Amino acid sequence: MKDNEIIELYWERNEAAITATAEKYGSYCHTISYNILHSNEDAEECVNDTWLRAWKSLPPQRPNRLSTYLGKIIRNLSLDRFKQYNAEKRGRGQTGLMLSELEDCIPAETDVEQSVDEMVLVESLNQFLYAQPEQKRNIFIRRYWYLYPIRDIAESYGISENKTASLLFRMRNELKTHLEKEGIML
Repeated sequence: MKDNEIIELYWERNEAAITATAEKYGSYCHTISYNILHSNEDAEECVNDTWLRAWKSLPPQRPNRLSTYLGKIIRNLSLDRFKQYNAEKRGRGQTGLMLSELEDCIPAETDVEQSVDEMVLVESLNQFLYAQPEQKRNIFIRRYWYLYPIRDIAESYGISENKTASLLFRMRNELKTHLEKEGIML
């Protein structure tokens, strides 16, 4: 079933929308959640919560890309759940490690002014990523959006873990420079 048909089912308040969403995006959402939580049970709960959140938000929302919309919901739910647990005990420290890698180039939201500037940050980040070659961009997104381990990324691209880590390090430095040029204070 196509995304626009699934979205239309949500707008009609037809419960078949949830079944269609689960069939098309269940594995996708589970992967995102599992990469954050490292627990099948917790990932399944977040996936189910994603369907509920989609049901409650469609309408009034009408996303252009359902996969991106669901991906954002599952990622936020999973990160919220991750924060509830001790990172060392539940996630073997990997999620905290991945997120901490970006601390030097992405400013933390600490006040109202920064939250207002979030759209500027997102625009600048997208601009930076789209200027990168496709492979570099995809590696960056796999690491920092989908939270894949470096080992898995290296394996899927047929490159060494050291090369992957080095590429990510250089990209973070380039991102930091890019953001500074855009006037985004770190």
